[in-house]
Amino acid sequence: MELIIQILMLFIVINCILKLSFWKPWQAALFGLVCAVFIIGTYQYAIQQSKTQINDYLQNTKALQDAAVLVTIESAICFAFCFAALREIFGKTVKRWVRPLYWYPSLLIFPVLFYLLTQTIFSMTGTDFATIAYILAAIAVIVFPLFSYGIRYLVPEKELRLEVHFLVSLFVCILGLLTTVNGNVTYAASEEPINFIALFSSIGLFAIAFVLGFFWNKIKWIIRQKKANK
Repeated sequence: MELIIQILMLFIVINCILKLSFWKPWQAALFGLVCAVFIIGTYQYAIQQSKTQINDYLQNTKALQDAAVLVTIESAICFAFCFAALREIFGKTVKRWVRPLYWYPSLLIFPVLFYLLTQTIFSMTGTDFATIAYILAAIAVIVFPLFSYGIRYLVPEKELRLEVHFLVSLFVCILGLLTTVNGNVTYAASEEPINFIALFSSIGLFAIAFVLGFFWNKIKWIIRQKKANK
């Protein structure tokens, strides 16, 4: 289970770097600096942890279910960004309330960095804790802007990077739901008989909305054609 969670963390880092590839270089560098400050500021708490505490947390079903919810929410934000950015590529106006999606890098990257810091401290016994923290902070300052620029250089097509970002977000979402529940189902379906009235009502409502939307689109197209011909 711990190995799979580490794979999940790896893809969270990859997804964060993909998101930074849509930012300007100085913005990615600033985020790397924020991550470095976070590492330096939390190493005092990291040295108080133990391998037993970390393993207990990774086996705690309730804590992992809460983590699965956070992973799902962050993945949903990434999905929304992909669709909003795609609309902008095709010339659609982006609404103001959608703009914060462009500024959101990743909040899950911070617990991942904290976990990486604790594991580094465990593996480098005998090394000064502050030295480890500053080395990781320096790596964060370099890696985030450098890797994001590298992805942007290797894949200059924004549409392709959006597609990869969407697929990685989808993988993170699925992997988070499957691996952070420790054998239990986070969103368990309730057991009850099929409500055919509700089922057919939903189908009928969908059909009515589809027909209305179809004819409304036709009417709008006719009106636009008449205005264009005047």
